[in-house]
Parts: sequence; C-alpha cells; structure tokens
Amino acid sequence: MKIRKAVITAAAKSQRRLPLQNLIDRDGQERSVLAILIEEAVKAQIEEIGVVVWPGDEAAYEQVIPEHAARVRFIPQPAPRGYGHAVWCAREFTAGDPFLHLVSDHLYVGAAAGACASRVVEVAEAERCAVSAVQATHESLLTVYGVVGAQRAGAAGDRYRIETVVEKPTPTEAEQRLVVPGMRAGYYLCFFGIHVLTPAIMDILDETVATSTTRVTLSQALAQVAAKERCLALEMNARRYDVGARYGLLTAQLALALSGRDRDEVLTMLVRLLAVQEHVDRV
Repeated sequence: MKIRKAVITAAAKSQRRLPLQNLIDRDGQERSVLAILIEEAVKAQIEEIGVVVWPGDEAAYEQVIPEHAARVRFIPQPAPRGYGHAVWCAREFTAGDPFLHLVSDHLYVGAAAGACASRVVEVAEAERCAVSAVQATHESLLTVYGVVGAQRAGAAGDRYRIETVVEKPTPTEAEQRLVVPGMRAGYYLCFFGIHVLTPAIMDILDETVATSTTRVTLSQALAQVAAKERCLALEMNARRYDVGARYGLLTAQLALALSGRDRDEVLTMLVRLLAVQEHVDRV
C-alpha cells in the first residue's frame, strides 16, 4: 500500500482563516500555517494534496502557498454539514486510493520537521491498514478530541487495535467505554490530527451523507471502519498544537521556535521579556 495523496480539511467556519496565518518555521522562515502543513505532507512523500475549502476561499489560500501550487487542488465544501462531510467532498480526488489526512487547525512538532506525518505513513504502508495517530491525553481535554477504545497490538509498544471511536466523550463515558489497558488513570488515547485512511472510509461516508439529515462526523465513520477492517492507533512521541485554541497560534509559534535553529535567540528574548515584566510589576 503506497500513500501518494493527502487531504487537508479547512472549510469549517472556525478554521477558515487559521491556515492563512503566518508563523516562523523551524528553519527561521516565515510561512503560512497551510504551507507548513503541506510541507509536512510533502516530507511524507505525498505527491498530490487536496485542500477542502469553503467556496470562494480558493484564491486567498493559493496566495499563501505559491511554492506548492502545482501539487495542490482546492476542493469546495458547498454546505457546512460537518467534518465527515468535508472529508467526503474529496472522494473524487482520492479516487479509491488510501490517503493521508491532516486537519488545518493543528501543527505538529516532532524530533524533525515532517516527522509526524512521515511516521504515520510509514506504519500504514508497513501494516497495510488504516492508521490514526493518537496521544495520551488527560480527561480534562476530552471535550476537544475524538477518543479511541483500543487494545495493544504487537510487540512495538506504540500500536493499538482500534475497537471503537467516540467523539468528545464525557469523562464518565470514557471511563466506561474507552479505558486502554496499561494507560495511566485519567488518560485516554485521543486523536492527534493525522490519519492514513483506506477507501472504506469513503464508502461509509457515501452512505451516511446520503441518508443523514444532521451533521456528518468523521469519528462515527471511523468507528464503522474499525468494525469492518483492521485499524491501528499509533501513539506519537511528539506534540500537537491547536492553533485555533486560545493563545493557540502563540503556543504553536513558541513550540516551532524552541525546536528550531533560533532556539537560543528565542529563549534569550523570553528571559528578557520576563525580566521586564517583573520590573513593571514591582513598580
């Protein structure tokens, strides 16, 4: 199984402007959030990228990724019917192929640039199945993420066989349905924002979009895929940063800076800022 396509969803009302924001990347270059995400995919050997956008946003998005225009196709989501519907809009682009999927409101910081998506693609190709990146996350954050119920798979220690998926469960529901053997109390495996999905996801979304009158969730479709075929959760030794959260862009910027070439310069600036603030507070 070779993964050569990627889908980035960016049409949600709360997400539409986030991919256009500029940050300084690990190499000290100013780039848009969308450009950083596309480079994450490119380093995973992705050749074609579909970006799902709200109709009319195409020109603004194209302006912030001039170096990647040749490999990117913009796909409109004509109605706000949910995350699963946004992925479904890319069905003609994926054309029955497995694909990498990234969300546009998260940035990923691992040991090296592009390491997170590359790792998920590598495992998916080796295991020949769908793989969702996950991270052990405290129950106080469950209302933000999709959560998997799973059992450890194989000797690697970082892989789990997904049994169920629940979108934004309550702590009580998570304790009843989503406890993973060996996970410390109060922590659950939450989605990281990177998936490799097989064609089965589009088959399920096809049926859901045709029959549902409510918003279409991706988590529900992933749960159905896991009931039909082998799906793995891959625990990531990296960090995800939600740029849409309060101070999210600031946190993501600091994470990129502290993992890049300008680390010492940024640390010096932070120390000076803290010293100035302490002086102001004393006055």
